[in-house]
Amino acid sequence: MRIVDSAAFLSAAVLLGGLSLPAVAAPYDFVPAPQTDLNRIYRIDRITGEVSSCQYGLQEGTIGVTLCFTGGEGAGPQAPSEYGLVASRHEREGGVFRVNYRTGEMSICYVFEERVVCTPQASPSKAVSTPESAATPSVRPGTGASPQRP
Repeated sequence: MRIVDSAAFLSAAVLLGGLSLPAVAAPYDFVPAPQTDLNRIYRIDRITGEVSSCQYGLQEGTIGVTLCFTGGEGAGPQAPSEYGLVASRHEREGGVFRVNYRTGEMSICYVFEERVVCTPQASPSKAVSTPESAATPSVRPGTGASPQRP
């Protein structure tokens, strides 16, 4: 009986010892695209800023498939930092913002030709801007233009 008791004690010690280990944060964050008729979710590596995306797709004769898009231009690893994804509240926007929480830089990431692409990271300049200089050069102020057309 002592062997059984020892085995039970050892099993309990291993189980409790495993519970006392510190929790390690997951290296990825996930955010859905804000577009209400798009079932796409984006994934970011919190340290490298690398972005990818997956969505559900129909395939005849099956219950469906998971379509994944790897990183293309600008979506690959960035300088190590603390990155995250933020979805806008624009219901027709298929992309998300990649943010660098340490530097304040942002870029826009979206699926283009079956790859996730991201614009170059940018942050507002420290100089005060006027309404005319704040508008996108190719867009008239107040038009509400979006980089993705419906």
